[in-house]
Amino acid sequence: MVNRVNTLSIYIPKSKMEKRPVDRLMKLSRSQERSINYLVVEAIIQYLDREERKKK
Repeated sequence: MVNRVNTLSIYIPKSKMEKRPVDRLMKLSRSQERSINYLVVEAIIQYLDREERKKK
C-alpha cells in the first residue's frame, strides 16, 4: 500500500494539449529513468524557486 501524505492532481487545458505535455513527460521519464512524478515535482520546485527569487 502506498502512503500518500500529499497528493496533487492537475488538469491540462485543451489549449495546452497540442503541446503534448503528457507524452513528452512519459518520454522524458523513460530516457532519464525517473518517474513522471519526480519530473513534475522537480519542475514545480524550480518554478517556485525562480518566481520567489524575483520577488526579493
